[in-house]
Amino acid sequence: MEKRVIDLRSDTLTQPTEEMREAMRNAVVGDDVWGEDPTVKRLEEMAAERLGKEAALFVASGTMGNQVALMTHCSRGDEVIMEEGCHIYNYEVAAASVISGLQARPLKGNYGILDPGDVKRAIRPPDIHHPRTGLICLENSHNRAGGTVYPLEVTREIGRIAREAGLPIHLDGARIFNAAIALVLEARELAQDADSVMFCLSKGLAAPVGSLLLGNRDFIYRARRNRKMLGGGMRQVGILAAAGIVALEKMVDRLSEDNANARALAEGIAHIPGIHLDLQAVQTNIVIFSVQSPKMSAPSLVKELASEGIKVHLISANSIRMVTHKDVDREDVERTIEAITTNMGR
Repeated sequence: MEKRVIDLRSDTLTQPTEEMREAMRNAVVGDDVWGEDPTVKRLEEMAAERLGKEAALFVASGTMGNQVALMTHCSRGDEVIMEEGCHIYNYEVAAASVISGLQARPLKGNYGILDPGDVKRAIRPPDIHHPRTGLICLENSHNRAGGTVYPLEVTREIGRIAREAGLPIHLDGARIFNAAIALVLEARELAQDADSVMFCLSKGLAAPVGSLLLGNRDFIYRARRNRKMLGGGMRQVGILAAAGIVALEKMVDRLSEDNANARALAEGIAHIPGIHLDLQAVQTNIVIFSVQSPKMSAPSLVKELASEGIKVHLISANSIRMVTHKDVDREDVERTIEAITTNMGR
């Protein structure tokens, strides 16, 4: 019997649940551009309440949510402070500069976490030669750093610095619920110091499409206009929002399983000769490791695992990422550990 495929490339590969499919089939819809889709309205209200914000906006993707936030907070020519490995800087096709005319001010973090002192020093004083600092961006959890999370006291301090400088904060919280579970906190606590926050429905929460952008009512009113400018007015989108409602109602608490499976996976391969893995970085559902062996390269390991029905993501010449999610169970984790152990021992 052929072994089933284990897909660890990303939690974006989650399949919607049967309850989501049924909710989508039965969704009551209207034209969301006209503000008349009741299912979208319900999702946005649920999301805003859960994150402790006044209002929310359903968007097609996390990238769209982040870019709408940047457009709404900033003016053309502004500079945006962000961590050098963050998603906005590395994986959004330079949209901040191409679309909004913004300049990034990347800072080096520690495991992706910005130092408040570095943030304070990066805020530019008034000078006609320099761009105006317009926004501070944080990412929690931090994808490229391996799913690391911001300690609450750090976000609180950066929030204090931002308020003193009169600057807004945008939080890329694509996986904020994984982070909240890791810290044993409510997601609203992680978002408290942010003026806007984006989170994804289509990652660990397993909805097929969509993200939410949240902030105060005035911000979301202006963000809705920018969403329309980017082509994000999706009409009878309640069909998709229905799956998001199920995601928020049923899929948040189970993310603890994904975090635990990632930890088990990391601990299972960390001591294999030729594998370099920093266990300190494995805090949520992402495992990143490098292959440092004369017998096996990272691309070769990816190929060997694929031949055994295990898909992982090559993120650099020497590094591999694995992401746990609802469609990966503990048996899959054990099978993956065994496969990596065997292939690295050849």
